[in-house]
Amino acid sequence: MAVVIRIADLTKHYGSIRALDRVSFEVRRGEILGLIGPNGSGKTTLFECIGGVLPFDAGSVAADQPLFYLPDAIAPWPAQPVRWALDFTAGYFGAPSGLRDIVVNALSLEPLLDQRIGRLSKGQRKRALLAVGLLTSRQVVLADEPFDGLDLRQTREVGAALRSFARDGRTLVLSIHQIGDAARVCDRFVLLSGGTIRGEGTLDELTALASARIGPPGTGSLGSGTLGTLEEAFLALT
Repeated sequence: MAVVIRIADLTKHYGSIRALDRVSFEVRRGEILGLIGPNGSGKTTLFECIGGVLPFDAGSVAADQPLFYLPDAIAPWPAQPVRWALDFTAGYFGAPSGLRDIVVNALSLEPLLDQRIGRLSKGQRKRALLAVGLLTSRQVVLADEPFDGLDLRQTREVGAALRSFARDGRTLVLSIHQIGDAARVCDRFVLLSGGTIRGEGTLDELTALASARIGPPGTGSLGSGTLGTLEEAFLALT
């Protein structure tokens, strides 16, 4: 697949603290890429640098098309109903006819359309703002913690909706700290820990890299030379 974003040696300092240390990876057209890491690993800082919200100190971000960055923990237009926000976004970006209804159905937003955004629960607001991101004309959407505040059923439903949009050609980059959620949704993964990339690839590629890192069975800290889950690979590589 063609590369739509290339991040090279991205570095960001907050005073003496190096939040990002020569971060490099690629985003490919039509994939769901999961940026995986614990709280404090640098995920939000990285997204803000890629999205143009935050200046970085060194390195580069090269994109072949505009992107849409959806931050975590925001509540735009709090006095407006969800319906207004979706109609405004669809009109402003010239969304294709019928896309609004597709997005509403995919994210189960029909019961929320007349509720004010400022009155929504955290999980409800997440779904509404994901809809806003998907109604833009941007083919690349960065979403910071899109599953935060969702229960298991909602997470699975939203994940299935995102998969369907990726199949239709959208490129999604998701910052996720819950590794199980990422494993169900994403095609490839970037593992971030302490502001440093620890691995990039598919689940098979990461587990192979982690297995090689820990050595023959019984020699590694995890006690096995074969790793089969994203969680095990992350622990071995970080």
